[in-house]
Amino acid sequence: MRTFKITSPDEALRPQIQEKIDNLNKPKGSLGRLEELAMQICLIQQTLSPSLAHPCHLLLGGDHGIEREGVSVSPREVTWQQMINFTRGGGGVNMFCRQHGFKLRIVDVGVDYDLSHVAGIIDKKVARGTCNFLYEPAMTAAQFDEAIEVGASLVDDCVSEGCRILCIGEMGIANTSPSSIWMHLFCKIPLEECIGAGAGLNMEGIRHKYDVLSQAISNYHKYKSGSKFSTLHSIPEQSSPTRSLSLFTLSYFGGFEMVAAIGAMLRAAEQHLVILVDGFIMTACALAAIQLEPKSRDYMIFTHSGDEVGHRKMLDAMGASPLVSLGLRLGEGTGALCAFPIVDSAVRMVNEMNNFQNASITKYF
Repeated sequence: MRTFKITSPDEALRPQIQEKIDNLNKPKGSLGRLEELAMQICLIQQTLSPSLAHPCHLLLGGDHGIEREGVSVSPREVTWQQMINFTRGGGGVNMFCRQHGFKLRIVDVGVDYDLSHVAGIIDKKVARGTCNFLYEPAMTAAQFDEAIEVGASLVDDCVSEGCRILCIGEMGIANTSPSSIWMHLFCKIPLEECIGAGAGLNMEGIRHKYDVLSQAISNYHKYKSGSKFSTLHSIPEQSSPTRSLSLFTLSYFGGFEMVAAIGAMLRAAEQHLVILVDGFIMTACALAAIQLEPKSRDYMIFTHSGDEVGHRKMLDAMGASPLVSLGLRLGEGTGALCAFPIVDSAVRMVNEMNNFQNASITKYF
Protein backbone atom coordinates (compact mmCIF):
# COMPACT_ATOMS: atom_id res chain seq x y z
CA MET A 1 0.00 0.00 0.00
CA ARG A 2 1.18 3.51 -0.76
CA THR A 3 2.50 5.65 2.08
CA PHE A 4 0.27 8.56 3.08
CA LYS A 5 2.13 11.45 4.70
CA ILE A 6 -0.53 12.63 7.12
CA THR A 7 0.34 15.24 9.72
CA SER A 8 -1.85 16.58 12.50
CA PRO A 9 -2.99 20.18 12.01
CA ASP A 10 -0.53 22.75 13.34
CA GLU A 11 -1.75 23.83 16.79
CA ALA A 12 0.06 27.18 16.73
CA LEU A 13 -3.07 28.93 15.44
CA ARG A 14 -5.33 27.59 18.19
CA PRO A 15 -5.04 30.62 20.57
CA GLN A 16 -5.99 33.04 17.78
CA ILE A 17 -8.93 30.89 16.70
CA GLN A 18 -10.13 30.61 20.30
CA GLU A 19 -9.83 34.36 20.77
CA LYS A 20 -11.91 34.99 17.66
CA ILE A 21 -14.59 32.50 18.77
CA ASP A 22 -14.69 33.88 22.31
CA ASN A 23 -15.06 37.46 21.08
CA LEU A 24 -18.08 36.78 18.91
CA ASN A 25 -21.07 38.61 20.39
CA LYS A 26 -22.41 35.74 22.49
CA PRO A 27 -21.77 34.34 25.95
CA LYS A 28 -18.50 32.45 26.03
CA GLY A 29 -19.05 28.83 24.99
CA SER A 30 -22.76 29.37 24.42
CA LEU A 31 -22.74 27.83 20.95
CA GLY A 32 -21.32 24.61 22.33
CA ARG A 33 -20.58 21.99 19.72
CA LEU A 34 -20.59 24.58 16.93
CA GLU A 35 -17.59 26.22 18.59
CA GLU A 36 -15.78 22.89 18.74
CA LEU A 37 -16.50 22.26 15.06
CA ALA A 38 -15.34 25.73 14.12
CA MET A 39 -12.08 25.17 15.98
CA GLN A 40 -11.50 21.82 14.27
CA ILE A 41 -12.21 23.19 10.78
CA CYS A 42 -10.08 26.30 11.32
CA LEU A 43 -7.19 24.10 12.44
CA ILE A 44 -7.62 21.73 9.49
CA GLN A 45 -7.55 24.63 7.03
CA GLN A 46 -5.07 26.70 9.06
CA THR A 47 -7.13 29.85 8.81
CA LEU A 48 -9.37 32.13 10.87
CA SER A 49 -11.80 32.29 7.94
CA PRO A 50 -12.58 28.69 6.89
CA SER A 51 -14.45 27.67 3.77
CA LEU A 52 -16.54 24.66 2.76
CA ALA A 53 -16.06 25.35 -0.93
CA HIS A 54 -17.04 22.83 -3.61
CA PRO A 55 -18.35 20.06 -1.35
CA CYS A 56 -18.06 16.64 -2.97
CA HIS A 57 -19.75 13.32 -2.27
CA LEU A 58 -18.28 10.00 -3.37
CA LEU A 59 -20.81 7.17 -3.73
CA LEU A 60 -18.80 3.94 -3.99
CA GLY A 61 -20.37 0.66 -5.12
CA GLY A 62 -19.18 -2.92 -4.65
CA ASP A 63 -20.47 -6.45 -4.10
CA HIS A 64 -19.44 -8.99 -1.47
CA GLY A 65 -18.87 -12.72 -1.78
CA ILE A 66 -20.26 -13.26 1.72
CA GLU A 67 -23.70 -12.24 0.39
CA ARG A 68 -23.91 -15.78 -1.04
CA GLU A 69 -24.29 -17.05 2.55
CA GLY A 70 -27.65 -15.35 3.10
CA VAL A 71 -26.38 -12.71 5.55
CA SER A 72 -28.53 -9.97 4.02
CA VAL A 73 -32.25 -9.78 3.35
CA SER A 74 -31.46 -7.99 0.06
CA PRO A 75 -30.06 -9.90 -2.94
CA ARG A 76 -26.89 -8.68 -4.60
CA GLU A 77 -28.65 -7.43 -7.74
CA VAL A 78 -29.97 -4.57 -5.64
CA THR A 79 -26.44 -3.12 -5.69
CA TRP A 80 -26.34 -2.59 -9.45
CA GLN A 81 -30.02 -1.67 -9.64
CA GLN A 82 -29.51 1.09 -7.09
CA MET A 83 -26.34 2.28 -8.81
CA ILE A 84 -28.35 2.82 -11.98
CA ASN A 85 -31.13 4.46 -9.97
CA PHE A 86 -28.58 6.94 -8.58
CA THR A 87 -27.69 8.05 -12.12
CA ARG A 88 -31.34 8.96 -12.62
CA GLY A 89 -31.42 11.11 -9.51
CA GLY A 90 -33.86 8.85 -7.68
CA GLY A 91 -31.95 7.88 -4.53
CA GLY A 92 -31.85 9.40 -1.09
CA VAL A 93 -28.25 10.39 -1.73
CA ASN A 94 -29.33 12.33 -4.84
CA MET A 95 -31.93 14.30 -2.94
CA PHE A 96 -29.58 15.31 -0.14
CA CYS A 97 -26.73 16.17 -2.52
CA ARG A 98 -29.10 18.46 -4.42
CA GLN A 99 -30.38 19.99 -1.19
CA HIS A 100 -26.94 20.82 0.19
CA GLY A 101 -25.04 21.56 -3.01
CA PHE A 102 -22.71 18.55 -3.07
CA LYS A 103 -21.25 17.33 -6.35
CA LEU A 104 -22.04 13.62 -6.55
CA ARG A 105 -19.63 11.12 -8.08
CA ILE A 106 -21.09 7.62 -8.53
CA VAL A 107 -18.25 5.10 -8.74
CA ASP A 108 -18.25 1.38 -9.55
CA VAL A 109 -15.33 -0.06 -7.60
CA GLY A 110 -16.46 -3.67 -7.54
CA VAL A 111 -20.09 -4.22 -8.55
CA ASP A 112 -20.92 -7.70 -9.86
CA TYR A 113 -22.50 -6.34 -13.02
CA ASP A 114 -21.31 -4.57 -16.16
CA LEU A 115 -22.03 -0.90 -15.58
CA SER A 116 -19.40 0.38 -18.01
CA HIS A 117 -22.09 1.43 -20.50
CA VAL A 118 -24.14 3.40 -17.95
CA ALA A 119 -23.75 7.15 -18.28
CA GLY A 120 -23.07 8.84 -14.98
CA ILE A 121 -21.13 5.98 -13.40
CA ILE A 122 -17.35 6.25 -13.13
CA ASP A 123 -15.80 2.88 -13.99
CA LYS A 124 -13.07 2.03 -11.49
CA LYS A 125 -13.95 -1.66 -11.16
CA VAL A 126 -11.28 -3.74 -9.43
CA ALA A 127 -13.25 -6.99 -9.90
CA ARG A 128 -16.86 -8.14 -10.08
CA GLY A 129 -17.30 -8.46 -6.35
CA THR A 130 -15.01 -9.89 -3.71
CA CYS A 131 -14.40 -13.53 -2.91
CA ASN A 132 -16.40 -15.18 -0.13
CA PHE A 133 -14.45 -14.58 3.09
CA LEU A 134 -16.15 -17.51 4.75
CA TYR A 135 -13.68 -19.66 2.79
CA GLU A 136 -10.83 -17.40 1.65
CA PRO A 137 -9.62 -13.78 1.73
CA ALA A 138 -12.06 -11.38 0.11
CA MET A 139 -9.31 -9.86 -2.02
CA THR A 140 -5.63 -10.14 -2.83
CA ALA A 141 -3.02 -7.71 -1.60
CA ALA A 142 -2.78 -6.31 -5.15
CA GLN A 143 -6.53 -5.75 -5.32
CA PHE A 144 -6.45 -4.05 -1.93
CA ASP A 145 -3.75 -1.66 -3.16
CA GLU A 146 -5.72 -0.97 -6.34
CA ALA A 147 -8.86 -0.12 -4.37
CA ILE A 148 -6.87 2.21 -2.10
CA GLU A 149 -5.56 3.99 -5.19
CA VAL A 150 -9.07 4.33 -6.60
CA GLY A 151 -10.19 6.18 -3.49
CA ALA A 152 -7.09 8.38 -3.40
CA SER A 153 -7.41 9.33 -7.08
CA LEU A 154 -11.06 10.29 -6.66
CA VAL A 155 -10.08 12.70 -3.88
CA ASP A 156 -7.43 14.22 -6.14
CA ASP A 157 -10.14 14.85 -8.73
CA CYS A 158 -12.24 16.62 -6.11
CA VAL A 159 -9.30 18.72 -4.88
CA SER A 160 -8.53 19.80 -8.44
CA GLU A 161 -11.98 21.42 -8.49
CA GLY A 162 -11.35 23.31 -5.25
CA CYS A 163 -13.05 20.88 -2.86
CA ARG A 164 -12.51 21.60 0.86
CA ILE A 165 -14.99 19.13 2.38
CA LEU A 166 -15.59 15.51 1.44
CA CYS A 167 -18.46 13.15 2.17
CA ILE A 168 -18.31 9.42 1.36
CA GLY A 169 -21.11 6.89 1.01
CA GLU A 170 -21.44 3.29 -0.10
CA MET A 171 -23.71 0.92 -1.95
CA GLY A 172 -22.96 -2.75 -1.40
CA ILE A 173 -25.35 -5.48 -0.31
CA ALA A 174 -23.97 -7.36 2.76
CA ASN A 175 -21.35 -4.75 3.63
CA THR A 176 -22.55 -4.61 7.24
CA SER A 177 -20.92 -8.06 7.61
CA PRO A 178 -17.29 -6.98 7.08
CA SER A 179 -18.03 -3.82 9.06
CA SER A 180 -19.16 -5.91 12.02
CA ILE A 181 -16.05 -8.07 11.82
CA TRP A 182 -13.69 -5.08 11.64
CA MET A 183 -15.47 -3.61 14.65
CA HIS A 184 -15.11 -6.88 16.55
CA LEU A 185 -11.43 -7.36 15.73
CA PHE A 186 -10.24 -3.76 16.08
CA CYS A 187 -12.40 -2.65 19.00
CA LYS A 188 -12.32 -5.96 20.90
CA ILE A 189 -16.11 -5.95 21.23
CA PRO A 190 -17.92 -9.32 21.35
CA LEU A 191 -19.12 -10.27 17.89
CA GLU A 192 -22.77 -10.62 18.89
CA GLU A 193 -22.76 -6.96 19.96
CA CYS A 194 -21.46 -5.93 16.53
CA ILE A 195 -24.12 -7.61 14.41
CA GLY A 196 -27.46 -6.05 13.54
CA ALA A 197 -30.32 -6.34 11.12
CA GLY A 198 -28.58 -4.65 8.19
CA ALA A 199 -31.22 -3.98 5.56
CA GLY A 200 -33.90 -5.72 7.62
CA LEU A 201 -33.03 -9.21 8.90
CA ASN A 202 -35.34 -10.77 11.48
CA MET A 203 -34.04 -12.42 14.65
CA GLU A 204 -33.54 -15.76 12.91
CA GLY A 205 -31.61 -14.01 10.14
CA ILE A 206 -29.43 -12.19 12.65
CA ARG A 207 -28.61 -15.49 14.36
CA HIS A 208 -27.68 -17.03 11.00
CA LYS A 209 -25.52 -14.00 10.23
CA TYR A 210 -23.75 -14.42 13.57
CA ASP A 211 -23.08 -18.11 12.89
CA VAL A 212 -21.65 -17.37 9.43
CA LEU A 213 -19.44 -14.51 10.59
CA SER A 214 -18.27 -16.43 13.64
CA GLN A 215 -17.16 -19.32 11.42
CA ALA A 216 -15.50 -16.86 9.00
CA ILE A 217 -13.47 -15.36 11.84
CA SER A 218 -12.42 -18.83 13.01
CA ASN A 219 -11.28 -19.67 9.47
CA TYR A 220 -9.44 -16.34 9.28
CA HIS A 221 -7.43 -17.13 12.39
CA LYS A 222 -6.50 -20.55 10.96
CA TYR A 223 -5.50 -18.98 7.66
CA LYS A 224 -3.46 -16.29 9.40
CA SER A 225 -1.44 -18.87 11.30
CA GLY A 226 -0.86 -21.10 8.28
CA SER A 227 1.74 -21.21 5.55
CA LYS A 228 -0.49 -19.51 2.97
CA PHE A 229 -0.42 -16.27 4.93
CA SER A 230 3.36 -15.98 4.89
CA THR A 231 3.67 -16.87 1.21
CA LEU A 232 0.75 -14.90 -0.22
CA HIS A 233 0.82 -11.83 2.02
CA SER A 234 4.39 -10.61 2.20
CA ILE A 235 5.00 -7.97 4.86
CA PRO A 236 6.80 -4.80 3.68
CA GLU A 237 10.00 -4.20 5.61
CA GLN A 238 8.90 -0.74 6.74
CA SER A 239 5.64 -2.01 8.22
CA SER A 240 5.24 -2.79 11.89
CA PRO A 241 3.70 -6.16 12.78
CA THR A 242 0.55 -4.38 14.00
CA ARG A 243 0.16 -2.38 10.77
CA SER A 244 0.81 -5.45 8.64
CA LEU A 245 -1.82 -7.44 10.51
CA SER A 246 -4.27 -4.55 10.10
CA LEU A 247 -3.67 -4.50 6.35
CA PHE A 248 -4.23 -8.23 6.14
CA THR A 249 -7.41 -8.06 8.23
CA LEU A 250 -8.80 -5.30 6.04
CA SER A 251 -8.07 -7.16 2.82
CA TYR A 252 -9.35 -10.49 4.20
CA PHE A 253 -12.84 -9.19 4.99
CA GLY A 254 -13.29 -5.87 3.20
CA GLY A 255 -15.25 -4.86 0.16
CA PHE A 256 -13.73 -2.97 -2.74
CA GLU A 257 -15.99 0.02 -2.06
CA MET A 258 -14.96 -0.02 1.60
CA VAL A 259 -11.24 -0.15 0.87
CA ALA A 260 -11.65 2.64 -1.69
CA ALA A 261 -13.35 4.67 1.07
CA ILE A 262 -10.33 4.08 3.31
CA GLY A 263 -8.03 5.30 0.53
CA ALA A 264 -10.24 8.34 0.04
CA MET A 265 -10.20 9.16 3.76
CA LEU A 266 -6.43 8.84 3.99
CA ARG A 267 -5.81 10.96 0.91
CA ALA A 268 -8.35 13.54 2.10
CA ALA A 269 -6.52 13.80 5.43
CA GLU A 270 -3.23 14.11 3.59
CA GLN A 271 -4.76 16.97 1.58
CA HIS A 272 -6.19 18.63 4.72
CA LEU A 273 -9.84 18.23 3.76
CA VAL A 274 -12.72 18.09 6.20
CA ILE A 275 -14.09 14.52 6.14
CA LEU A 276 -17.73 13.84 7.01
CA VAL A 277 -18.07 10.28 8.33
CA ASP A 278 -21.45 8.65 7.72
CA GLY A 279 -23.06 5.59 9.32
CA PHE A 280 -22.07 2.08 10.39
CA ILE A 281 -20.12 1.05 7.28
CA MET A 282 -18.32 4.37 6.84
CA THR A 283 -17.53 4.51 10.56
CA ALA A 284 -15.95 1.06 10.19
CA CYS A 285 -13.92 2.44 7.27
CA ALA A 286 -12.90 5.43 9.40
CA LEU A 287 -11.87 2.99 12.14
CA ALA A 288 -9.76 1.15 9.57
CA ALA A 289 -8.17 4.36 8.28
CA ILE A 290 -7.27 5.34 11.85
CA GLN A 291 -5.76 1.90 12.41
CA LEU A 292 -3.43 2.54 9.49
CA GLU A 293 -2.83 6.27 10.00
CA PRO A 294 -3.92 7.50 13.47
CA LYS A 295 -3.50 11.18 12.55
CA SER A 296 -6.27 10.88 9.96
CA ARG A 297 -8.71 11.08 12.88
CA ASP A 298 -8.01 14.82 13.23
CA TYR A 299 -9.75 15.48 9.90
CA MET A 300 -12.92 13.50 10.59
CA ILE A 301 -16.30 14.73 11.79
CA PHE A 302 -18.55 11.88 12.93
CA THR A 303 -21.93 13.06 11.78
CA HIS A 304 -24.56 10.74 13.23
CA SER A 305 -25.36 7.65 15.24
CA GLY A 306 -27.36 5.29 13.08
CA ASP A 307 -29.92 2.61 13.83
CA GLU A 308 -27.59 -0.36 13.20
CA VAL A 309 -27.08 -2.00 16.59
CA GLY A 310 -23.30 -1.77 16.65
CA HIS A 311 -22.89 1.77 15.40
CA ARG A 312 -23.17 3.57 18.73
CA LYS A 313 -20.88 1.02 20.39
CA MET A 314 -18.27 1.47 17.69
CA LEU A 315 -18.46 5.25 18.02
CA ASP A 316 -18.10 4.94 21.80
CA ALA A 317 -15.10 2.63 21.40
CA MET A 318 -13.48 5.26 19.18
CA GLY A 319 -14.32 8.09 21.56
CA ALA A 320 -16.34 9.72 18.79
CA SER A 321 -19.26 12.02 19.55
CA PRO A 322 -21.76 12.11 16.66
CA LEU A 323 -23.58 15.32 15.78
CA VAL A 324 -27.10 13.88 15.50
CA SER A 325 -29.08 10.71 16.13
CA LEU A 326 -31.96 10.31 13.69
CA GLY A 327 -32.39 6.53 13.63
CA LEU A 328 -30.96 6.34 10.10
CA ARG A 329 -29.65 3.15 8.48
CA LEU A 330 -29.91 3.85 4.76
CA GLY A 331 -26.21 4.25 4.05
CA GLU A 332 -25.16 5.99 0.83
CA GLY A 333 -23.70 8.79 2.97
CA THR A 334 -27.17 10.19 3.60
CA GLY A 335 -26.69 10.71 7.35
CA ALA A 336 -23.53 12.73 6.78
CA LEU A 337 -25.29 14.86 4.19
CA CYS A 338 -28.18 15.46 6.59
CA ALA A 339 -25.72 16.68 9.22
CA PHE A 340 -23.89 19.02 6.84
CA PRO A 341 -26.01 22.10 7.78
CA ILE A 342 -24.67 21.85 11.33
CA VAL A 343 -21.11 21.92 10.04
CA ASP A 344 -22.04 24.78 7.74
CA SER A 345 -23.51 26.65 10.71
CA ALA A 346 -20.23 26.32 12.59
CA VAL A 347 -18.33 27.86 9.69
CA ARG A 348 -20.90 30.62 9.24
CA MET A 349 -20.67 31.36 12.95
CA VAL A 350 -16.95 32.01 12.86
CA ASN A 351 -17.12 33.91 9.56
CA GLU A 352 -20.34 35.93 9.85
CA MET A 353 -21.12 36.67 13.50
CA ASN A 354 -20.15 40.10 14.70
CA ASN A 355 -17.83 40.60 17.65
CA PHE A 356 -18.33 42.67 20.78
CA GLN A 357 -16.16 45.56 19.61
CA ASN A 358 -17.78 46.00 16.20
CA ALA A 359 -21.27 45.60 17.62
CA SER A 360 -20.59 48.13 20.41
CA ILE A 361 -21.66 45.61 23.04
CA THR A 362 -20.02 45.51 26.43
CA LYS A 363 -17.93 42.38 26.81
CA TYR A 364 -19.11 40.94 30.11
CA PHE A 365 -16.64 38.14 30.75
